[in-house]
Amino acid sequence: MGISSLKLLKYVLFFFNLIFWLCGCCILGFGIYLLIHNNFGVLFRNLPSLTLGNVLVIVGSIIMVVAFLGCMGSIKENKCLLMSFFVLLLIILLAEVTLAILLFVYEQKLNDYVAEGLTDSIQQYYSDNSTKAAWDSIQSFLQCCGVNGTSDWMGSPPASCPSDPQVKGCYVKAKLWFHSNFLYIGIITICVCVIQVLGMSFALTLNCQIDKTSQVLGL
Repeated sequence: MGISSLKLLKYVLFFFNLIFWLCGCCILGFGIYLLIHNNFGVLFRNLPSLTLGNVLVIVGSIIMVVAFLGCMGSIKENKCLLMSFFVLLLIILLAEVTLAILLFVYEQKLNDYVAEGLTDSIQQYYSDNSTKAAWDSIQSFLQCCGVNGTSDWMGSPPASCPSDPQVKGCYVKAKLWFHSNFLYIGIITICVCVIQVLGMSFALTLNCQIDKTSQVLGL
């Protein structure tokens, strides 16, 4: 690999990260939009900060920071930024693997926790506007009613529930949706991991190539 290969590699890594930086901007912007308009509100009373808007803002910010380091490190041929980019990607990848293992090991406990959290929040529907917004959104989106069905609502179900008396609960509907799309979720997850590994490989290769080029030029 010569100087021309170094230029090719750094521009590939630059555009690779530029695309992800733009994606991060879009995710961050959408998250801020949801926070401002509060369309989804609070679904879990025990975790009031766990809203779709907050999650998107955090994810978008992380993507932007990591992609920025990759962009600047590659285009400036800065070894410090490239290694920072590599380390952050490695930490994120390890965190994803750890999270996947924990979800698999504690799947039943997580299911119980989600069901309890939803049952608790449904009691706050008429007294808390953010909880009302969250339930109205999820019931309209999934075409479901309550946690396990219309019987979860004391009295008549809210207007956001479908009119069908045999409609499924949102907890059951969400699990069915997840299981029916498990293959696609798995493929997307694997693709994300592969992209991260490629990014780490490009960063290390470019970092090594910068050393070699510096030695050749006598720098």
